[in-house]
Amino acid sequence: MKVWVIKIGTSLLRGNDKYTTFDIIKNYCSYISSAQKKGDKVILVSSGAVGLGCHKMRFKIRPKEIISLQASAAIGQLHLMALYEKAMNKFGYNVAQILLTRSELGSRNSYKSASQTLKRLLEWDVIPIVNENDITSNEELKYGDNDTLSALVATAISADQLVLLTDIDHLYSSDPKTDINAKPIKDINNSNELNKLELDNKQTTWGTGGIKTKLTAAKIATESGIKVQLADGRVPEKLGEILEGKKIGTIFHPHPNPIGNRKSWLSHAIKPVGEVHLDNGASEAIKNKGASLLLVGVEKVIGNFISNQPVKVISNNGKIIAKGICSMSSDAIKIGINSNSTKTGSPLVIHRDVLVLTNE
Repeated sequence: MKVWVIKIGTSLLRGNDKYTTFDIIKNYCSYISSAQKKGDKVILVSSGAVGLGCHKMRFKIRPKEIISLQASAAIGQLHLMALYEKAMNKFGYNVAQILLTRSELGSRNSYKSASQTLKRLLEWDVIPIVNENDITSNEELKYGDNDTLSALVATAISADQLVLLTDIDHLYSSDPKTDINAKPIKDINNSNELNKLELDNKQTTWGTGGIKTKLTAAKIATESGIKVQLADGRVPEKLGEILEGKKIGTIFHPHPNPIGNRKSWLSHAIKPVGEVHLDNGASEAIKNKGASLLLVGVEKVIGNFISNQPVKVISNNGKIIAKGICSMSSDAIKIGINSNSTKTGSPLVIHRDVLVLTNE
């Protein structure tokens, strides 16, 4: 058995002169049902609610105001789920709607709850359909962050493979629409190659929009030991080939030493609410010795937060070196820094078990 997370973008669900949106969804679902029948499990992360809502309202142009986009999503999400339910029922499967926000996944309890719910649905042979909750969150509406969401879902359930279906056939060395010398990239073998690709793309217009978020998703998933495949989804048959194990598109190979579910959550799902700045000794101990952070190594704190909230850990040269769950409030740290009691029996600020290094 193999557990798949498949992300389908908005552009792939738009109807055309040849196929309606339902025809397209039905084609995808036929291949998903075939995978289910042979014993695999599939979770779909599907965009498209805003587009369908705009179509329902017969808008000629997509609204720009966030409230109008959220209202369109509220209309379109119902229609989107109805299409998936109708299609999957034709193949004998039930579907379940899962609406998530990044802020919810930033809570460890909510993250675990989402993970357990998704796993139970898979046990029941139900197809979960996941989407960003556009009605209450404006992140996806602004940034198209369902790519990141799909990677977080994949890590939450320890999926075997994440498939990012898009409207290009590979990643390229540069934008193939403007550069005739752009070369397709078939394999990203390790984190160094992925980091270099991220850096190269940040310096060009090719690194904006969809490509940037897909690289971020690939980084999240591969760090957790999950294989990622980016492929052309404009022809639904390609999904069938992928689910049969065919190597098409760009393959991001998983890290041989995954960071684990909890560390992945710390690294990617949480949103820090403050900063803890370290001296030179503490910076070295955190980066190179796997140490916990003690109050004696803290030079200053920025932001107001209570205990057990996530923070950025800043080195003595001003770089982000880690994220972690702080066991002290910002006020308690400030008081401790100004006292003389930090030299002996220094209090724990962040335990190494809830501290993860970053590459920022």
